[in-house]
Amino acid sequence: MAFALADVSLVQAVLVAGTAFGAAVIGGMAGYGTGLLLPLVLVPVIGAENVVPVIAVSSMFTNVGRFIAMREAVDWRKVAAMLPLAVPLVMLSAYGFTRLDTRGASLVIGFMLIVLVPLRRRLVRMGFRLQGWQLVPAGGVYGLVTGASSGAGIILVSFLMAAGLTSKAVIATDAAISIVIGIAKAGTFGWNEALPAPLLLFALLVGVATLPGGFVAGALLDRLPVRLHTLMLEAVIVIGGVLIVARGFLGP
Repeated sequence: MAFALADVSLVQAVLVAGTAFGAAVIGGMAGYGTGLLLPLVLVPVIGAENVVPVIAVSSMFTNVGRFIAMREAVDWRKVAAMLPLAVPLVMLSAYGFTRLDTRGASLVIGFMLIVLVPLRRRLVRMGFRLQGWQLVPAGGVYGLVTGASSGAGIILVSFLMAAGLTSKAVIATDAAISIVIGIAKAGTFGWNEALPAPLLLFALLVGVATLPGGFVAGALLDRLPVRLHTLMLEAVIVIGGVLIVARGFLGP
């Protein structure tokens, strides 16, 4: 649907900003979550077809915040291994998303939210491991999935953990990769006219709301256990995915 900033009420703006900040804090602690939680409030406000382009822009703020707060922990070798395939495939996948209508976008986003949580758990139970060259095709898989969806950071985090990274190294390396992916993804949407000026401005405002979250998460990461909020996050994600899929089938 066509988007105009005037269509967003004050209550909706406050809700989106609050959710963006909270999701950035959770994402900064768990390594994922920002792109999974934001669609739950963005879909009713801006329409499903606008969600992925908006998150592509706003997530760069989140990831820059995480990167600055934890930059000393980045594993640059893993960044260099994962990006060569991830970048072209994210651009291809993002282009495909621009061809979807509102219903198709709702179904893609909703189904991805539902599938990604059990996929992460499955990878953990399997004892999934990645070494050396295996990170290259893993980057391609991540790029292909994230180009047409939001919240695929859960896959990237699982891959980085499977490659032996832990704690802040996971979050920091994820942020470094995601900044480059976000630029490629947002550029693809902009080139295909999926980011008109009002929507871009809205995305920038959402991004500004997320920016402090990385610093708050960095301060909390070494102090609080993440198991409980991870379980709560997964429940919210799956329920939200079901609601978005239902919205795609039934319409607004």
